Amino acid sequence: MKRLFPLLALAALVSTLAACGGGGSSDNTTTTGAASSVPNPLVFCVDTTYPPAESIVNGKAAGYDIDIANAIAKQLGSTAQIKVTGFDVIIPALKQKKCDAIISSMTITAERSKQVHFSPYLTVGTFLMVKKGNPSHITDIASLSGKSAAVEAATTQLAALQAENKVLKKQGKPEITIRSYPADTSAAAAIQSGKVDAYLADATPVLYYIRKTGDKFQTAGKQVGIAPEGVATRLGDPLGAKVNNAIQALYLSGKMKSILAKWQAAQFALQNK
Repeated sequence: MKRLFPLLALAALVSTLAACGGGGSSDNTTTTGAASSVPNPLVFCVDTTYPPAESIVNGKAAGYDIDIANAIAKQLGSTAQIKVTGFDVIIPALKQKKCDAIISSMTITAERSKQVHFSPYLTVGTFLMVKKGNPSHITDIASLSGKSAAVEAATTQLAALQAENKVLKKQGKPEITIRSYPADTSAAAAIQSGKVDAYLADATPVLYYIRKTGDKFQTAGKQVGIAPEGVATRLGDPLGAKVNNAIQALYLSGKMKSILAKWQAAQFALQNK
């Protein structure tokens, strides 16, 4: 959801985060001392409108982020509790201690890293979704000039569309009609009901909706803005390093890739893990 396109800066950021994260031990469990200092329950803020990562299924939060949250908490000797939180207020909620961490398909950006600490756990890009056959001949964000696109509020996809409109305005070209929604499920529903020409989101929900609708839709152009997503914790909170080590342990044990495979998202696992 949540992604922007300065790839070189993001790559450098992830390298720095990885260097700070520890995880040099081959032991797949945390120490008793580490577990004793972890909150129980471990409360995760999650925007549950982003399947297959996080959504409400039969009244309960479900998705690979939910399974990963449970696995991280277990690795740390705790239990996970999901606190449903809108994406536009999710970082303030963490900073106000309404939860201990965020796991919500959040792309790591330099701006967000000024507010929270990130532990990378996936690498995901952005896709445009259009009607099957691509009747509007959309190939990339620039080709949305004079057309309409649905997107979730407070996301890096929204920022990308807004940035493109500035470029189009300077070029004297028609701007994109941006329809922003508080929930990504509403943005996806907009294209399914024919209200917009395209839907812009992470590759994971785009591919999910294509499968769910029986291939009535397709991607347009290449996946762009491939960047890491991270579990966010408060700056200076020792929990950040513990979460980072837990993620590394889940990769070493194969549990992380097993969770992602369950939700048809194995291709988004971190490389070399």
